[in-house]
Amino acid sequence: MTSDPRSAVIAAARQFYQLGWMVGTAGNLSVRLEDGSFWITASGKQKGDLRDRDFVRIEPNGTVIESPNPDNRPSAETSIHQTIYDLFPDAGACYHVHSVEANIAANFSRDGYLPLPPLEMIKGLGIWQENPEVKMPVFENHLAVRDIAAEVRDRFQAAPPDIPALLIRNHGVTVWGSSPAIAQNYLEIAEYLFRYLVVARQIA
Repeated sequence: MTSDPRSAVIAAARQFYQLGWMVGTAGNLSVRLEDGSFWITASGKQKGDLRDRDFVRIEPNGTVIESPNPDNRPSAETSIHQTIYDLFPDAGACYHVHSVEANIAANFSRDGYLPLPPLEMIKGLGIWQENPEVKMPVFENHLAVRDIAAEVRDRFQAAPPDIPALLIRNHGVTVWGSSPAIAQNYLEIAEYLFRYLVVARQIA
């Protein structure tokens, strides 16, 4: 990348804030650089008003190597981003938001997975099948985020997910893609599917 990739993340954060997916300081977004390090939103930053200074650059091992503001702290979910980047070498961006629909839909899961409706939108997540049976992994929420990251690593090493997305119960959704634009697209599709599931339950 020749331009600063944080600009794309900032634009996405503003959109997600306006949609109600990143209210207050909730959620975290990251983008990976060619050297394997990644910029991640700093803890406690209001996502509708991010600036370049509101990020921390992290080595793959978790070491902070750059911070435009010396008071910045890495996001609490940094360990999940580290895990995704380690498990999926093609991942160039990782987005995590807290929407109402994602948290409701997580409670529709069975045996650690949320069955997704076989809608046309599934194609946007890379599933090109007729009447696909796709499941999104659902993980339990833990106060210690590193425990969530460890469970993600163990489970995905044993069984890679159908799609580049996961849910944390009573917490939010995380998606990853080869670029910020693709990660944003995946997130919008995932949130559409959550809204569909919630509405479908209401009218059933």
